[in-house]
Amino acid sequence: MEILYSDKNIVVCIKPVGLDSERQVPEQLKTQLQGEIFTVHRLDLNVGGVMVYARTKQAAAALSRAVQEGTMIKEYVAAVHGTPPESGDWEDLLWKDSRKNKVFVVKRMRGGVKKARLDFVRLCAGETSQVRIRLHTGRSHQIRVQFASRGFPLVGDHKYGSRDVATAPMLFSCKITFPYQGETVSFGAMPDWLSADCRE
Repeated sequence: MEILYSDKNIVVCIKPVGLDSERQVPEQLKTQLQGEIFTVHRLDLNVGGVMVYARTKQAAAALSRAVQEGTMIKEYVAAVHGTPPESGDWEDLLWKDSRKNKVFVVKRMRGGVKKARLDFVRLCAGETSQVRIRLHTGRSHQIRVQFASRGFPLVGDHKYGSRDVATAPMLFSCKITFPYQGETVSFGAMPDWLSADCRE
């Protein structure tokens, strides 16, 4: 597994598509680095990208606090069907059907419903467009559902309306920013499928 940064407290890696972020990725990191690995956030099985793991309980507590306080900033790139607006700030109410492992946008707050917010900028436009997204909340399948509910399903996301031949949603965790040892640090990477003229 590609490691972007590692010290005695944390490790930042690129999670491959198809590996479970809570079980298989920590197991691989343990093999590569030795010692304990603690999960502090997650990515869907069929989504890849930049993740941070803790190597001590103290670092895990600090990173978990950053997640809860909103000081861990997660950014993504995605390829979507259609042409979304040039930019947007979307808020929805999401409800997860755990039996079907599927999430739905709903109209009113009730048991199990959670607020979800993201903002985005469109990088490239066309029949399929590419967007860069910042998550303000970390809900299950959030990006996939919020775009699909507006008629822009992610390329390869057959669970939420895509009908193409891609085998996984074209969604990638491209940057993670968080407080660490008195500073704000950022780590990033881009997927192979992102168009060259969309890269910063």
